[in-house]
Amino acid sequence: MAGLFDKQVDDYLVGRPTYPKEWFSMLAALTPQHSLAWDVGTGNGQAAFSLGEHYEQVTGSDISESQLKHALQHPRVRYIHTPVSMSDDELVALLGGENSVDLVTVAEAVHWFDLPKFYSLVKQVLRKPGGVIAVWGYNASVTSPTLDGVVKRLYETAKPFRDRKTQYLWEGYRTLPFPFQSVGLGSEGEPLPLEIPKEMSFEGILRMLRSSSAVTAAKGQGVDLLSKEVIEELETAWGGADLVRTVTCKAFMLAGKV
Repeated sequence: MAGLFDKQVDDYLVGRPTYPKEWFSMLAALTPQHSLAWDVGTGNGQAAFSLGEHYEQVTGSDISESQLKHALQHPRVRYIHTPVSMSDDELVALLGGENSVDLVTVAEAVHWFDLPKFYSLVKQVLRKPGGVIAVWGYNASVTSPTLDGVVKRLYETAKPFRDRKTQYLWEGYRTLPFPFQSVGLGSEGEPLPLEIPKEMSFEGILRMLRSSSAVTAAKGQGVDLLSKEVIEELETAWGGADLVRTVTCKAFMLAGKV
């Protein structure tokens, strides 16, 4: 089982797009102070690592210890395991107390959270005035009409295996509750559209598709959505297994303050 999880993590690390550095410069410019950033649901630590270039200290937290073992290391970043059993008071203390965090970020994860509980916690720890929360995600990629058609059909077959919480993601966070004042980078009901370009190999796109939560859930139920036939169709549409192409992921962001 551990080997299977490691394979899933490996697919995630290799296949997922890299968030542009400009995003983090843009967010850091919104906070008057740069003492502490908190990256929630940090996963592989990609966002936390980039925040380390702008904040004196970054805390990356996740409920998964296994994910944290694979997290990117940075001298200004510390990772903490936050099991669901941890109380809000314990977490606030770990972060440095109320009114202590300059920037809270959540990359491709906020739709999994207990939103009322999470937002209440954010309002406690954000520095006032000046603290900012930013959440973002992505739900589609654009490469070519032929390939995009094949991928779209794959996502359609994956629909029965989607967790209902991912609906926010597939709706581009347009329906995601976000009770914060706008800072000009998307607001409740009107997320900021963004793009994430990435040079990818065919193996990379396969790993991205394999790491999808719906594809993983289907696999756990004995259904292989990425069958040999589907992979062959994808490879033909890609243009050959040795080709490297630019894939553009469609992303969206909401940012605000208390």
